[in-house]
Amino acid sequence: MLPIITMKDEMILLAHGAGGKHSRLLIEQLILKYFNDPALKLLPDAATIECGSVFHKFFFTTDSFVVNPLFFPGGDIGKLAICGTVNDLAVSGADPLYLSCSLIIEEGFKLSCLSRILKSMAEEARRCNIRIVTGDTKVVERGKCDGLFINTSGIGIKRYSVSLGLERVRPGDAIILSGVPGMHELAIVCARENIKFRSPLKSDCAAINGLISEVLKEPFDIKFMRDPTRGGMASVLNEIASGCNYGLKIYEREIPLTKNVKSLCEILGFDPINLACEGRVVMVVDFKDAQKIISIMRNHPLGRNAGIIGRIVDEFHGKVIMETIDGSERFIRMPSGKQLPRIC
Repeated sequence: MLPIITMKDEMILLAHGAGGKHSRLLIEQLILKYFNDPALKLLPDAATIECGSVFHKFFFTTDSFVVNPLFFPGGDIGKLAICGTVNDLAVSGADPLYLSCSLIIEEGFKLSCLSRILKSMAEEARRCNIRIVTGDTKVVERGKCDGLFINTSGIGIKRYSVSLGLERVRPGDAIILSGVPGMHELAIVCARENIKFRSPLKSDCAAINGLISEVLKEPFDIKFMRDPTRGGMASVLNEIASGCNYGLKIYEREIPLTKNVKSLCEILGFDPINLACEGRVVMVVDFKDAQKIISIMRNHPLGRNAGIIGRIVDEFHGKVIMETIDGSERFIRMPSGKQLPRIC
């Protein structure tokens, strides 16, 4: 158990931005101490807001992007900013509608690079059928920003009858993953360290609202959704299990991995379930609906490798356990310590 954060003897570490245990402690012990609105209580990807007769229910989210490098195989900071915010709305059960875009630009940044990034954002927004309707621009001195930082906020509305919440999860439910994990973080590693493969590994960066909307058109009993970004699947699975009177059991043989992902993880000593994705969704669903959901996902370009990777079980309470390929079992813990920084 990590010590409680105290103002007098602690400082911000890169680990506090890695999406694992340190991030959770920073939010729970310090940030929520001052920001205690009820909408933040369950730490959702998007806040659910009731607004009288104007909207029955709408969703609001925000995210900042500081990825290094700004351009990487499969995307760039602009595409990532659109997809990241759209995905946070989509996994909350919302239909994304509007985005804001705020730019913090370093003096000396090339206009050609900025133009390329803005074009990427505009094209991705069109693909997502979402409008960029407001924004802000700031310029800071050389050396103060590392090129470009982007903040995007998003608003969406609820169009489907899905009811999401960890309180609805029960033993017997199925855990679904929509595709190969870890490709975004590995693509960033390759770009940053100039690692070359015969078959280039690309980020999975993509907006998953279309995939999710196809599933939500049917009256399936979907109980929880999350996109496994920083901290990867391990963080999401531990979030589901934390403090609950059930456990999660996943099966290594069912996790879809490509040859490139396997090879690079072996070379670098990474566990793919700890690595960030930017175009995947983890769902917990009633087991009776799981195969039908998988069939729908596999008919969508972003869900061709979708599969059931585990179950909610009435044992290992509050824990996540993996049955490995060789038949042994190991606990999957919330990632802690410094992971690769600046991946999103």
